[in-house]
Amino acid sequence: MVPIFFSRVYDEAMGLLIESRDYVAASVGDHRDSMDLRLAVSCETLRLTSRLTQVMAWLLVQRAVHSGEMTVSEALDDQYRLAGQKVCLTVDSVLDVTLPAALESLLDRSYRLYQRIQRLDLSLSDQGRRIAC
Repeated sequence: MVPIFFSRVYDEAMGLLIESRDYVAASVGDHRDSMDLRLAVSCETLRLTSRLTQVMAWLLVQRAVHSGEMTVSEALDDQYRLAGQKVCLTVDSVLDVTLPAALESLLDRSYRLYQRIQRLDLSLSDQGRRIAC
């Protein structure tokens, strides 16, 4: 059985992923904006995608652990840990432009979600090391 906190975080991440997909689909092809703004939106959309991809991958590993498909020690292997910190924890846009409010909201929420998952990942890693000793 998957813990309730996990289900809530998974649902939140999935909702954010769907909202991000819808935002990107609606904003593709908008050529009225300046080249700098289009470049910044493109870069920040990639950062948003990176955060959500990393979070979803980590959550799916945790789901596999809770369903017995993986062991805790397998999940603690580097390949299953939360990655992408260099990109995902950066909050400054590549260009000094004002991003659309909807994108700013998605970026902020994805950043906070990524930080929470990073804390969980570090906590589980610490617990795993204590158990292994």
